[in-house]
Amino acid sequence: MRNSHRSIVAIAVAAALAVPTLATAQRQHRAALGDLMTAFVQPRHIKLGLAGSKQNWSYAAYEFDQLSETFDDVAEILPKYRGLSIPDMITSTVKEPLAAVNRAIQAKDRNQFTKAYGQLTASCNVCHQSYDRAAIVIQVPTVSSFPDQDFRPPTK
Repeated sequence: MRNSHRSIVAIAVAAALAVPTLATAQRQHRAALGDLMTAFVQPRHIKLGLAGSKQNWSYAAYEFDQLSETFDDVAEILPKYRGLSIPDMITSTVKEPLAAVNRAIQAKDRNQFTKAYGQLTASCNVCHQSYDRAAIVIQVPTVSSFPDQDFRPPTK
């Protein structure tokens, strides 16, 4: 009986110690999506827009690939957020706008790019609204937040 009592106490102590750990992990999990978006998705979105606006199609293609891979990484790292499927949300909101951006880059068409990039940006905001984050409004960049990078095509 004594050993079973110790086992129960040990389990209770372990559970009590785990509760703060679980709460901390849940807080980190909630913050993780915002951190991933701000640290990885947003800079790629900005750089893609700046490259396209300068008609630097080779760099826009690179940033398009990077942004697409980053969305894939976010979906893998954080498959669920607030009970919603991140991969499904990415697919339903940005898959087609991303494809349109890619078509514009391949066509090297500034007007087509501007329209497609605007749709991609609007889709980001739809996603934010659906996750009760309507206060996060993404826009087409008007200035570079990367002062050490030239987004113009290289001169030959």
